[in-house]
Amino acid sequence: MRIFTTALFATVASPAFAAGDVFFSLKNTDFVVVIAFLIFIGILLYYKVPTKVGEMLDSRANTIKSDLEEAKALREEAQSLLASYERKQKEVQEQADRIVATAKEEATNAAEAAKGDIAASIARRLAGAEDKIASAQAAAVKDVRDRAIQVAVAAAKSVVAGQMDAKGANGLIDDAIAVVGEKLH
Repeated sequence: MRIFTTALFATVASPAFAAGDVFFSLKNTDFVVVIAFLIFIGILLYYKVPTKVGEMLDSRANTIKSDLEEAKALREEAQSLLASYERKQKEVQEQADRIVATAKEEATNAAEAAKGDIAASIARRLAGAEDKIASAQAAAVKDVRDRAIQVAVAAAKSVVAGQMDAKGANGLIDDAIAVVGEKLH
């Protein structure tokens, strides 16, 4: 109330009002405005509007404070989640590096094994080829011998046929029969 009284005296004592007509008259608009203002302030005070406005501002401040605390808690949670995901990402990266290293090692081992298998396969094929060559060589030697025998038999046949007469042929047949008879008995 002291504030309103001070404001009233300050308004009344101002030089602008002292120069005009009577200030405390309802015909003076300035006086009517001051009275309306004071009534308005009185109504506001009667209904405790400043207290309600203060309570609303306090509740708003409390809401903002709780929102800030919640945001801080969410931020801390997000930071912990971020740290967790970064750790997991690091672990996954290390695991991926191990997998790649293992795969490279297995590929190297597989390549060496394949080289060994290829070398063994080549050795087997060379041995098989040498066997085929030896077999073919033996077959060629046999064919040459058989052919030589056939040629020798044909030559002997022609020589024997040319030198043989009926009497000599009968003697050879008798000799052959005697040799077969000895071998069978």
